[in-house]
Amino acid sequence: MEASSSGSTISSVTGGKTKTHQPVAKDVNIFFDELEGVNSPSKDDDSLLRHGNLTSTSDDASRLEVVGEEVPDKNKTSGLYFRDGKCRIDYILVYRKSNPQTEKREVFERNIRAEGLQMEKESSLTNSDIIFVKLHAPWEVLGKYAELMNVRMPFRPFNPFSAGAPCILVRCCFLNGHFIEINGRSRRSRRKIYYLHRRYKFMNRIEKQISRFRGWLPRKPMKLDKETLPDLEENDCYTAPFSQQRIHHFIIHNKDTFFNNATRSRIVHHILQRVKYEEGKNKIGLNRLLSNGSYEAAFPLHEGSYRSKNSIKTHGAENHRHLLYECWASWGVWYKYQPLDLVRRYFGEKIGLYFAWLGWYTGMLFPAAFIGLFVFLYGVTTLNHCQVSKEVCQATDIIMCPICDKYCPFMRLSDSCIYAKVTHLFDNGATVFFAVFMAVWATVFLEFWKRRRAVIAYDWDLIDWEEEEEEIRPQFEAKYSKKERMNPISGKPEPYQAFADKCSRLIVSASGIFFMICVVIAAVFGIVIYRVVTVSTFAAFKWALIRNNSQVATTGTAVCINFCIIMLLNVLYEKVALFLTNLEQPRTESEWENSFTLKMFLFQFVNLNSSTFYIAFFLGRFTGHPGAYLRLINRWRLEECHPSGCLIDLCMQMGIIMVLKQTWNNFMELGYPLIQNWWTRRKLRQEYGTQGKTSFPQWEKDYNLQPMNAYGLFDEYLEMILQFGFTTIFVAAFPLAPLLALLNNIIEIRLDAYKFVTQWRRPLASRAKDIGIWYGILEGIGILSVITNAFVIAVTSDFIPRLVYAYKYGPCAGQGEAGQRCMVGYVNASLSVFLVSDFENRSEPTSNGSEFSGSPLKYCRYRDYRDPPHSPVPYGYTLQFWHVLAARLAFIIVFEHLVFCIKHLISYLIPDLPKDLRDRMRREKYLIQEMMYEAELERLQKERKERKKNGKSYHNEWP
Repeated sequence: MEASSSGSTISSVTGGKTKTHQPVAKDVNIFFDELEGVNSPSKDDDSLLRHGNLTSTSDDASRLEVVGEEVPDKNKTSGLYFRDGKCRIDYILVYRKSNPQTEKREVFERNIRAEGLQMEKESSLTNSDIIFVKLHAPWEVLGKYAELMNVRMPFRPFNPFSAGAPCILVRCCFLNGHFIEINGRSRRSRRKIYYLHRRYKFMNRIEKQISRFRGWLPRKPMKLDKETLPDLEENDCYTAPFSQQRIHHFIIHNKDTFFNNATRSRIVHHILQRVKYEEGKNKIGLNRLLSNGSYEAAFPLHEGSYRSKNSIKTHGAENHRHLLYECWASWGVWYKYQPLDLVRRYFGEKIGLYFAWLGWYTGMLFPAAFIGLFVFLYGVTTLNHCQVSKEVCQATDIIMCPICDKYCPFMRLSDSCIYAKVTHLFDNGATVFFAVFMAVWATVFLEFWKRRRAVIAYDWDLIDWEEEEEEIRPQFEAKYSKKERMNPISGKPEPYQAFADKCSRLIVSASGIFFMICVVIAAVFGIVIYRVVTVSTFAAFKWALIRNNSQVATTGTAVCINFCIIMLLNVLYEKVALFLTNLEQPRTESEWENSFTLKMFLFQFVNLNSSTFYIAFFLGRFTGHPGAYLRLINRWRLEECHPSGCLIDLCMQMGIIMVLKQTWNNFMELGYPLIQNWWTRRKLRQEYGTQGKTSFPQWEKDYNLQPMNAYGLFDEYLEMILQFGFTTIFVAAFPLAPLLALLNNIIEIRLDAYKFVTQWRRPLASRAKDIGIWYGILEGIGILSVITNAFVIAVTSDFIPRLVYAYKYGPCAGQGEAGQRCMVGYVNASLSVFLVSDFENRSEPTSNGSEFSGSPLKYCRYRDYRDPPHSPVPYGYTLQFWHVLAARLAFIIVFEHLVFCIKHLISYLIPDLPKDLRDRMRREKYLIQEMMYEAELERLQKERKERKKNGKSYHNEWP
């Protein structure tokens, strides 16, 4: 579901060719001192206001009309430029005139202008109290900060080592004032100069096969439309850190389009984060002005409308947003690869990496979903040959004991025929293989993602990128401003948190986490009580359908109630996690984000899976036996498994929770912003008529969109990580989980794309090298999945009891066979006998079972390995019980060690870097050494020539 290519900047596409919409910008001077008075409510704001326009004087307008080339009228009306139609808007700030933080804004905007940014102000068409501050960064400012931020830009290739040969080198460094390229990166002509171990070649072939399988069969429908995206298959890009001193080396056709819009916005945001708003140290940054309410919003603009009256195939794309909508966010392209380079250019590397990971995860779900579907279909095809199901369906003479007190009747074992067949669909001979496969799949997925991430990081020039030293959070600074110490890196004094204070806060936070986990356990305990009480209620129900299926009705309603509790507790958990994280007082934003992420994941993971763990490992395990049932609070009898086994309850729990949660998440992700934006448009139509929306400038349209989540991509990652856990942890009980996840993710990619392109304001283009802390969480889930699947197969399913019977107690005992004929008599051997007269008074059923044989029942059967009532030790465990228990423990140990060995072996065999990328990086290192040698040799030769001119002797001088 993804595609990536390295390359250059895309301008808008028209008729299969690339054209540029932006004209050359001129230096624009505006009298901002006169505009500065608008910030103060005490001055006459209305005197400077026109309808939808806040300007200075007529002299300013004349100064804007600089003599030069003509400005297209569409630039003046598009809402993407200043009123002169030349200066493109790089960033928007929004505030209310009624806001009292006027002085801070005045200082902040004065310092913005001192940094060289140009500014215009407009009043809102819908609310005169709202003011939009438009910012533009001229070329000088962009060049200055691009050099400080080490922004990599395309440059003219120069290869001193292979003159006359095709240049295959793209990376470069500076030496003696010249560009020296140091890295081969061509796809057409790639030199293979290093021999690697054979395992790299072997894994490279495997990766190609997996990549081929990922792209559906056939591959052709998944490819991107090259007619629509002619620039997507780009030539190799030559990039280097921008330098104003060596500007002649860079490919600059137009200074306005040299830095793309995302880069321009990122540079402006970088400036805004370092501008002071009060005279004094550390009183800097746009984020703090947003947090204290000085500004209401801050965002870069979308590049126009995402819709067009003309077809993109005939007239080309209007802008990048339109291009993304047509080739990525539109539902008609759900089966095609994602244009990751376009996503990266428009939204930045951080969001691009999220969609790259989501696409990779979705692609890797194809083999898992296929194998899971094969396991399910194998159960369907072997259903009629399953000896256990046949015996259950034919057991009309076996009467089972009631599953609850009083109102539950005796029942024939054959009444659970349907449930026994459904259980076989999920619990069959292929289940163990599938559990091993999924454990290996999780490892392969993570290992190949590391390789994929390395390629993306290399193509996007992120290999050498390092995050800047983060600023201290304002809350941390305000709390510990009186305690300072020297920063060992910057050498400047900064607020300091004492070790004792930090430990005490962490202890309180950990106690809060423990308390919330106890709340989850209490909620699960409430569900258990509901199940225990309701099963008797449903057994006495008037409707025969519910009365005869009381246990299934209890499970279904309990799962729905559990889902509602999960969604309600999630709201509480977010507030608690936010409170505990702020209580810890993290020093930087990344520390705050990591702490908050861990808490939210832990809370939601426990909340979502606690009831599933109860059903998988505790339901029916500690109920006792008829005549000596274990009771809750000495009152309610603990719930038993269905006569056909406990796995059917686990399948229902997983299926209902997974379908309901994915449906709810997709509705909330798209439905909520759609409804809010629809309501906003409706109000605008009522107030301004049908033409109001089209006449609004772009900043007004974007302001009416929904802002991106306060926690960035946290909600998107959390949803997918929880789904990954659901797909892997209990997959042995529900093989269709990968298929449901695959179908959901195919929709999720387009939902997220549609949301980013059409429903949200454009987020700031941020850089990132990987998916951060989420990778460690994925590894932890992979380890947990091995353990849980081992216990599900050994404890929850009947795989081990059937295996013990086939080899030890069945007709084939001692013969080394385990076919279906060896399972004859298994059902009878797995049921114990109970004397009805031994029932406790409170457990004795109201029915005596005379409807089965015409006389009161004397014996009934139940699932367990216990001695009959007339044995020397009535209802004691049989030898078969201990054999089964030993086999279960042995299976858990062997399964875990085997799978962990396979996982570690795969991790070793799959290198973190692909072979071709490793070759390129080694080539880079080699050329650096050659470059340094050639440069030093050239320097020595020049010195030698100079000395010869001076008449000195060089008989013994090297070289």
